[in-house]
Amino acid sequence: MYDVVIVGGGIVGLATAHAWIQREPRQRVAVVEKEPRVGEHQTGHNSGVIHSGIYYKPGSLKARLAREGNRRMVAFCRKHGIAHEVCGKVIVAADESERAGLLRLYQRGLDNGLQIRLIGQDELRELEPHVRGVAAIHVPMTGIVNYRQVCEALADDIRQAGGEIWLGQEVVGLVERGDGVVVQTRGDRGQTAEYHARLVVNCGGLFSDRIARLGGVDTGVRIVPFRGEYYELSEERRHLVRNLIYPVPDPNFPFLGVHFTRMIDGRVDVGPNAVLAFRREGYTKWDVNVRDLGESLTFPGFRRLARKYWRQGVAEMIRSYSKRAFVRNVQRLMPEITEDDLRPAPAGVRAQALTRDGQLVDDFAVIRQGRVVHVCNAPSPAATASLCIGEYIASEYVAPAVSHAI
Repeated sequence: MYDVVIVGGGIVGLATAHAWIQREPRQRVAVVEKEPRVGEHQTGHNSGVIHSGIYYKPGSLKARLAREGNRRMVAFCRKHGIAHEVCGKVIVAADESERAGLLRLYQRGLDNGLQIRLIGQDELRELEPHVRGVAAIHVPMTGIVNYRQVCEALADDIRQAGGEIWLGQEVVGLVERGDGVVVQTRGDRGQTAEYHARLVVNCGGLFSDRIARLGGVDTGVRIVPFRGEYYELSEERRHLVRNLIYPVPDPNFPFLGVHFTRMIDGRVDVGPNAVLAFRREGYTKWDVNVRDLGESLTFPGFRRLARKYWRQGVAEMIRSYSKRAFVRNVQRLMPEITEDDLRPAPAGVRAQALTRDGQLVDDFAVIRQGRVVHVCNAPSPAATASLCIGEYIASEYVAPAVSHAI
C-alpha cells in the first residue's frame, strides 16, 4: 500500500511527487509512467523556455505560479548543476498596428509584478540587431533550459528520498475501494500489475481526461491535442538570433505566434505553427490515430472552437504545408530569413483542455473526486511553474485528502 501514487512521469507529475516526499518523507510514494523514461512527451518536446509570466491574467494560477516558478526553476538548476541561462527575451511590435497590443501586454506584465522595460527601436537593435520592429518589451528574467534534464534530476531526488518510479507501465484502470484506489497497469509485453494507494494524483497530460474516465469521472473538459511545428535555423545563420524573440500575440487567438528561441545547446528554433494533431502523441503530419482524431472532431467543444477561429486555423494550416508562407510570417520580424535558412525540427504536442461550449481552459485546473486528484489542464507555462504546481497540488489537494484518509 502506497500513501500516494502519481500517474504520469512528466515534469508536473514528478514535481508533485517531489513536493510530497519532501513534505512527508516517511510516506510511501510512487510514480507510474507508461514510457521507458521520464519526461518523454510534452516535457521532452517543448521549447525549453523558463517563462516570466508576462502573458497571464493577473491573479490567475498561471501568473502567480509562473512568476515564482521562474525563480524556483533557476535555483533548482543551479543546485543540481543543470545547464541553463537567464538570457532574456524581447516581445516585438513589428509595426504601428501592434503598438497598442504591446502596451497592453506591458501593463499586464507590470500588474504581474515583473521587472520589465519598454524599449524603442535603437535599444531593440542593440539587443537583437537583425530584428525589425517599432518598439519592444524587454523581459530580462526569461531563460532557457533542457527540461528533460530537470525531469531526470527530479527523478533522482525522488528515488534518493525513498520514492519509487515505475516505468513502462500504462494505466488501464482505476478502481476506488473503501481503503483506497487500485491503479491497474499493463506493461509493454502485456504483463499486468496493481498499485494500491490511499490517494492517486492523475498527471496524465495528453491522456488526463481518459485516465479520469477510467475511474468513472467526467472532469468536464476534453483534451484536444495541438501540434506545434518548428523549423531550425541553419548553423551558419544562428548568429541572427542572440536570445529569444517573440511577436505581440494576437489577442483573438489562443497561441503566442511564431517566435525565435535559442536553445541551451546552441540551436535556434523558429515556430511554432499550431495545428490540430491527428493523434494525441502525433509529432508529425502523418501520425494518425482514428480514436484520437474521432474524439477531437466529434467533440462539440472543438467544433465550436473551429467555427470561432476558422480564419486563423486556415492560416496555420497553410503555413504548415507551405514553407514559403511560413517564411513570409517569419520575415515580419526578421526580413533576412530565407527558405534556405530553415530546416525541419522536431515538433511538440500541447494538451489543450476544452469545455463542451468551445472555451479553452485558460488557467491551470485541478479537481478532486473521491480519492483521486485530477490535473485537468497544465499547458505552458507548466514546465516553468512545475515546482510550484507540485507544491500547490501537495498542499491544497494531497494533504487534506491523505489526512482525511488516515
